[in-house]
Amino acid sequence: MKLKRMAIKRRRKIFDILVFGFVLLAALLFLLPTVLTLANSFMTSNEINANYGAMLSNMTENKKTFISTNVNLKFIPDKVTFDQYKAVLIQNSDYLMKFWNSVWLTVPITVFQMAVAILTSYGFSRYPNKFKGIIFFTYIILMIMPYQVTLVPNYLVADKFGLLDTRLSIILPAIFSPFSIFLLTKVMRRIPVSYVEAAKLDGAGEFKILTKIYIPLCKGAIVSIAMLVFIDYWNMVEQPIVLMKESTLHPLSVFLSQINEKDIGLAFAIGVVYMIPTVLMFLYGEDYLVEGITYSGGIKG
Repeated sequence: MKLKRMAIKRRRKIFDILVFGFVLLAALLFLLPTVLTLANSFMTSNEINANYGAMLSNMTENKKTFISTNVNLKFIPDKVTFDQYKAVLIQNSDYLMKFWNSVWLTVPITVFQMAVAILTSYGFSRYPNKFKGIIFFTYIILMIMPYQVTLVPNYLVADKFGLLDTRLSIILPAIFSPFSIFLLTKVMRRIPVSYVEAAKLDGAGEFKILTKIYIPLCKGAIVSIAMLVFIDYWNMVEQPIVLMKESTLHPLSVFLSQINEKDIGLAFAIGVVYMIPTVLMFLYGEDYLVEGITYSGGIKG
């Protein structure tokens, strides 16, 4: 019996080691592009071209000529230089302008979308009825549809109201996105009714119930959803290209999507600058993200 228990423990230990090794390998593979981007951002353009070459050396309307060179992945530069960052942050203001374009698009979308989501989700969760159930089902259908499907209607509406080539053509449709409303409604519906009844006995109105009960209990979920919304719109490409023809209004994500046509050396430095807001947001909201995932029925599991 004792030998059997020892054999079981040994198998469990081997299984744990294998699982840990697999997770560690997956984490390293996941971090590899980020580490390479950071390391290459400190390389000179000559070293980058020697290691990777240009992905496209010549581009015409009907012809693409690829350079056939062996890729040499390097994690340590031969010579550390800040020329790439100097060019991005100081010498050329276009990149910083595109960075701030990303900020002026993403921050208002995140703030106002969460404000709309909190109020709408509160209404769905507090006063459920058949009519609101139909509306909520419609929200689910809209959420399932890819945004490329709604891009043409958004273009037509923006053109009708004269909003094309303005930030509002992207911000206004995004504010009323069903994604955050759907998720937050599901969270608010888990709040026990007894909390609301106790607040009503104390004379609390709807505004106090929302601000003193629902929002504090859903704080983790709100921050988690806000992070997802921010990251989603921080990486948007199709909307700016379709709705804003003026390239000076395009966010930095559009430039990164066209990196084959640009200086590949600067691309790594721009990529590092581009990642900073999302990394800082994750580091700040990591605890809230875990709390939002584990939240259940007003009790943290």
